[in-house]
Amino acid sequence: MKHNVMITIILLTMFLITQLIGIGVIYSYSPKTTQITLANGTIQEIQIKHNLPYSMEPPEEITTKEIFPSILIALVIGISLVFLLTKLKAVNFLRLWFFVVVILALGITFNSLSFLFNIPYLQYLVLIIAVPLSFFKIFKRNLIIHNITELLIYPGIAAVFVPILNIWTIIILLLLISGYDMWAVWHTGFMQKLAKFQIDHMKIFTGFFVPYLNKKQRKIIKKLKKTKVGLKKLKKKKMKVNLAILGGGDVVFPIITAGVVLRTFGICQALLVILGATLALLLLFMYSRKGKFYPAMPFITAGCLAGIATGFLI
Repeated sequence: MKHNVMITIILLTMFLITQLIGIGVIYSYSPKTTQITLANGTIQEIQIKHNLPYSMEPPEEITTKEIFPSILIALVIGISLVFLLTKLKAVNFLRLWFFVVVILALGITFNSLSFLFNIPYLQYLVLIIAVPLSFFKIFKRNLIIHNITELLIYPGIAAVFVPILNIWTIIILLLLISGYDMWAVWHTGFMQKLAKFQIDHMKIFTGFFVPYLNKKQRKIIKKLKKTKVGLKKLKKKKMKVNLAILGGGDVVFPIITAGVVLRTFGICQALLVILGATLALLLLFMYSRKGKFYPAMPFITAGCLAGIATGFLI
């Protein structure tokens, strides 16, 4: 096992919570059908739609077939741009970019509550919470705020993509992303370099980030704490901290998949996708080894596809 049991449980729990929040957010923005009784006594079904805020709602006239190539091109451009900016070490620009994205994603997630609470101008009021959280996450680098906001960012991002995808396009997208993930981790090492750049230079990480000490280090600290001399040594002592990380892409794509399944088949089938992705991630954590890097998306994709297949058979 790459990480100890407690750290593995923490990562899996955060992953699962984010998936469930994502289902809730996507459901709140999904069209709802209700019945109304007209003056003549006839019953008519109408569709109520809760639009995404900040002009993020896709045009109704655009079909999935038309927009899917654009999504692929945008992904290629986005990855290439990140690679270029990393090479140029454009730290301030990347921080500003992430800052804006985090604000929008948090705003979309918080605004989903308007499905439950009819508050005027909620999409703007939630920015009172989203902006300071984003500031502390990106510029003040608070570990607790970082991981709490990670739980809320990916549901907001997923809510933008779910309406423009269907089952077949999300399957194709999962397979393409999995292939890219394997290439970027095992062949070029780009993912490792990107993570190192974010942590060392930007002091942030796009994903779950849990630093921890191993068993031997904890024993040393416990021993030094017993005496005053040991406490003085402890203050001066430097230790290499272990990092348990899970990239943002590994979190958001299963949410998007579950969201598409939710809107196509229903909540039970969507939960099966989440279960499949979580179990696949658990297996990866169990059989991975310390000091080695693994692309998570191929495993998560297998779990998502297993969930889709199971839901289709039920």
